[in-house]
Amino acid sequence: MSISRRSARRSVRVLGVASASAALVLGVSSNALACNIKEFSAEATCDGSKGVITVTDQDPTRTPATITVFLENNGADAKQVGDAQTVKGSKEGTKVTFSEDWAPSATYRVHVKVDSGKTQIDTDITPNLTTSSTACTSEESSSPSPSESATPSPSASESTPAESDSPTPSATESSSTAPAGTSDNAPSPAVGESNLAETGANSNTGLIAGLAGALVVVGGGAVWFGMRRRGAHSGN
Repeated sequence: MSISRRSARRSVRVLGVASASAALVLGVSSNALACNIKEFSAEATCDGSKGVITVTDQDPTRTPATITVFLENNGADAKQVGDAQTVKGSKEGTKVTFSEDWAPSATYRVHVKVDSGKTQIDTDITPNLTTSSTACTSEESSSPSPSESATPSPSASESTPAESDSPTPSATESSSTAPAGTSDNAPSPAVGESNLAETGANSNTGLIAGLAGALVVVGGGAVWFGMRRRGAHSGN
């Protein structure tokens, strides 16, 4: 009888250990599959010139969660950003966005609430969300305006006339504009031909006749003077 009692006690102990191990494994598995606050994250981004706050849920069980965003001011809620939104997470991550024209270095509190059977979450994502030190800017403001790009600055070639527009007359051009009467191609008349052809007031006939008359008078005087000297010598 003693042997059978000992065997029974051992069996009971073995069953107890196995049951405890099974309960522990089931408990760990259920906790692993349950929704966790660490599966939520938040960031402040820009959509063009508008700011947005994006919350990502990476819960693979797809347990519905309610997300609420608050603007903080000195550790207190200044306002609620938009309405609360419900999200069902996924392994890849499911995102919900809140439109918010956030200021640089602003602080936001993101609250997550899950109420689904044994899964209970009612807490904030830690740490609080702090925005960038640079605000969102419009792409149009950084690009040049059409009026500036369409009006080119005047260049030096447009403001200063080119020297080729008013060429300086060359020596060949000035010589080509000389009177036609001085052209080397026209034959010049000989001196004798011009004197023979000229008549009237332009003729040299009177001058020649005067010179001839003077020579006749001088010659006659010389003859007379010579004959007189001969007569004087013969009288002696």
